[in-house]
Amino acid sequence: MKKRILAISGSTRSLSANAYLIQIIAYLTRDIYEIDVFEGIAQLPYFNPDLDGDHPPAEVDAFRKQILDADGLLICTPEYVFSLPGSLKNALEWMVSTVILTDKPTGLITASASGKKGHAELKLVMKTIGAKFTPKTQLLISGIRSKLDKVGNLTDEQTRLELHAFLAAFDKLLKK
Repeated sequence: MKKRILAISGSTRSLSANAYLIQIIAYLTRDIYEIDVFEGIAQLPYFNPDLDGDHPPAEVDAFRKQILDADGLLICTPEYVFSLPGSLKNALEWMVSTVILTDKPTGLITASASGKKGHAELKLVMKTIGAKFTPKTQLLISGIRSKLDKVGNLTDEQTRLELHAFLAAFDKLLKK
């Protein structure tokens, strides 16, 4: 049976480099994973602890259920102003009061112009909410736009090798 992976793009752009990466990963792993892409990141209400009780907003409840139902989580995000995109940070903040991500096998990809500070922040946030990842299940791809062609194909051989190594490590983490 295929493992179910929930993929989240930190970008709300329809043709973002991170959305392309998720498509590439879905294609490369089509025989072993069923990848569902979370499409509702822009529709999540702003995090408000007062709303996060026994009956959180319906969008949040549905998002949490998707994470619970998945065997693993894949986050592909750009860096905005040396940080995480607000929509991704907001989505992750809705997990703070739960244990939904505790020990959930997680792959972290930051693909941006630079990405270093955003990637460090992503790792810190995910560690804080208990996600399970390793140094090999995280990948920083700087200069992503120069590594994709106009239709989203990965053209950089080094990045292709790094992505394959990331996927092998992610698969190993999922099997633990």
